[in-house]
Amino acid sequence: MSELVYIKNMVCNRCITAVEAEFSRLGIMPLQVRLGEVELLQALTPDQHTELENRLTTLGFELLDDARTRLIEKIKTLVIEIIQQPEPFDTHFNYSYILSQRLNKDYSTLSRLFSEVEGKTIEKYIILQKIEKVKELLAYDELTLSEIAVRLGYSSTAHLSAQFKKVTGLTTQHFRKMGAKWRKPLDKV
Repeated sequence: MSELVYIKNMVCNRCITAVEAEFSRLGIMPLQVRLGEVELLQALTPDQHTELENRLTTLGFELLDDARTRLIEKIKTLVIEIIQQPEPFDTHFNYSYILSQRLNKDYSTLSRLFSEVEGKTIEKYIILQKIEKVKELLAYDELTLSEIAVRLGYSSTAHLSAQFKKVTGLTTQHFRKMGAKWRKPLDKV
């Protein structure tokens, strides 16, 4: 029977590679490594757990043992996966429906738990993640503001611009001139 190990702060493919490397250094070959979780063929021994926890902590990750914390990380991971996808959003995309379906929980339960633990709503977290993606795309300077708005599911460039200014205090044009120095790591959002 396989076991899932939950890891906080895995936000990208490089994180997956780093976690795989740490498991490998311990002589443990995972069945699968995904953002936020590692599937193992068998449970970790207490010594392996302690060693893995120490190694991951030095890399900025954290093993999660609490069910509530694991669920919060699953929500965050899913939001990041959705926002980081390369395809444009469907105009009828609904985060609450997707989160509820993928996590097999009522959205109101997820929302209440997230707000209690994180001190902000899922909606606010989604907005902050989207703004970080907008910053990334503006810094690359490959897409127009209109293309960025479509890609991230904004109803218009005006909506994107207003939300960007509200969150960052900067206009999108000003940010584009300033570059990437204003970006935050995704696990710090």
